[in-house]
Amino acid sequence: MIANINDGSGNPPRLRVDLNFGNLWELPDWSSGPTGSTDEVLAAIALAGFEGLQGGDPPKCAKAGLASTAFGLVRQHEGTKPADLAGLAAMWRDFGNQCATLHLGTGLESDDDAHRLIESVLEASASTGFPLYVETHRATLTQDLWRTVQFVERYPELRFNGDFSHWYTGLEWTYGDPAAKREFAAPVLDRVCFMHGRIGSTGSIQIDVGPEGDHEAVAEFRLLWTAAMRGFQASANPGDLLVFAPELLPSSINYARTVVGPDGESREESDRWEQALVLARIARECWDASSY
Repeated sequence: MIANINDGSGNPPRLRVDLNFGNLWELPDWSSGPTGSTDEVLAAIALAGFEGLQGGDPPKCAKAGLASTAFGLVRQHEGTKPADLAGLAAMWRDFGNQCATLHLGTGLESDDDAHRLIESVLEASASTGFPLYVETHRATLTQDLWRTVQFVERYPELRFNGDFSHWYTGLEWTYGDPAAKREFAAPVLDRVCFMHGRIGSTGSIQIDVGPEGDHEAVAEFRLLWTAAMRGFQASANPGDLLVFAPELLPSSINYARTVVGPDGESREESDRWEQALVLARIARECWDASSY
């Protein structure tokens, strides 16, 4: 089984709120996000209440009191297992990361090829002792909810990084019965060990939820996040950590929506740094609601 991150404290399982480094990419000059040297930025991240950074430099993060996690992309090659995944996991581990999240495959694999990829993740994690969490993401093996649940039935030891915006937008989540979809997704939600904080609408993968987080889409994400957190707690051991990391990406890669600003120029619709703080608050509220 793929392990959870554990702080060794023996305390009850808890939520740890980190930040994905992509949340800082190309922040507009009008953003309130941290600027300056790497050390100054890391210090500001810690001061804002984040406990870790995904995609940062582990030694520098450690100096700032931040934990480190990694992320990667593993595609399928001619129906074979990616031979270097165990080596990659060991490299991440030895550099000081606690886990990695993975985009796995392209979504076009046959069942046999998909199973080979999943088995490579499980084998690499087991052989290195390094947690590898498969991300729920469009254009990967997990882009389809039905198929992802079938993977869990075959590989119950599989664990996930939940980025539910991809399903909410890509699967037109509110078209039909969202409660039935949540119920069907329960085998996946129960196996989430890491979460990417992003909220989308049924038409956009990443939206501004407002300074209070009261956009209409937020209610459904609260239900999804709370269900995943409750599932995590049901099987977690003392000291286990569920990581929640806001990952709000720039408009240059078609994530942040743009609007015309007061100067007539196109600009990102919101301050992604401020929005990360809103998502962190919502996540903590969901954790409180999920706790036994």
